[in-house]
Amino acid sequence: MSVGLLLITHNRVGEELLATAQVTLGGLPLRSRCLPVPQDVELDKLTAEAERLLAELDEGDGVLVLTDAFGSTPSNIASQLVHRHEAAVVAGLNLPMLLRVLNYPNMSLRELEDKALSGGQDGVLLVRDQTHPVDEE
Repeated sequence: MSVGLLLITHNRVGEELLATAQVTLGGLPLRSRCLPVPQDVELDKLTAEAERLLAELDEGDGVLVLTDAFGSTPSNIASQLVHRHEAAVVAGLNLPMLLRVLNYPNMSLRELEDKALSGGQDGVLLVRDQTHPVDEE
């Protein structure tokens, strides 16, 4: 058994990130699903669908839920799940976070939670043009 992975994001953000990760890694080592949240959302229906996907993904080791923006509708749906299931939610989804998680498919839910945080944070960098340095004030 292994941890399941559920991405709950605005529109198709999660689907695109998961497709990119699949191409990059040559496959998905964790059972993964996406729940797109459109602008004209019926919250009760999406929450029920999130519950169904979580149950489908949980093989006994829990589910890591990644969402794009804390405090948004996708994040609020995800937050409701942790109270009723063996799940962990990490907000701020980006491609480095997703790749980090998928590179450690044998870790526990709590370990993957930490990998998601570190992957997301380590993947945000300021890139400067070294040939034209920015003047410091």
